[in-house]
Amino acid sequence: MQVSQLAKKADVSADTVRFYTKEGLLQPQKNPDNGYQQYSQSDYQRLIFARKARQLGFSLKEIQAILSQADNHNSPCPMVRSLFEKHLLQVEQQIEELQSLRQRMLDAVDVWQEMPDGIPDGQTICQLIENWDQHLPPRPSTGSDHHEQ
Repeated sequence: MQVSQLAKKADVSADTVRFYTKEGLLQPQKNPDNGYQQYSQSDYQRLIFARKARQLGFSLKEIQAILSQADNHNSPCPMVRSLFEKHLLQVEQQIEELQSLRQRMLDAVDVWQEMPDGIPDGQTICQLIENWDQHLPPRPSTGSDHHEQ
């Protein structure tokens, strides 16, 4: 199969095939007659695997490590489980942070309805942002309120 044929069969773009080839996940052979790269059924299987792994949140580096384990005839499943558990914890933390951000945003919207528009005066830029939290009832600190992005 050539790039376009593999891309169509795997339902990805030709650029995706070229990217994974460049990164070493796919290992086409050059056709001696025309110089085109020829992809095998194994490349197709690896491409589908990589696409599914990306959908589950695995990074390119992790996919390479998983494929390396498999190429060496070692089960990558223990590694996959371990990585996935770490990813799940990270996603759960991100969800908590997003829920906290959502609540701050809802609180700000409520407070801003009651605040007048201000004009920058050398002391303030936009009082909506600068003073929104002064109008809220005190809340217990979660320890994650001071992280800069």
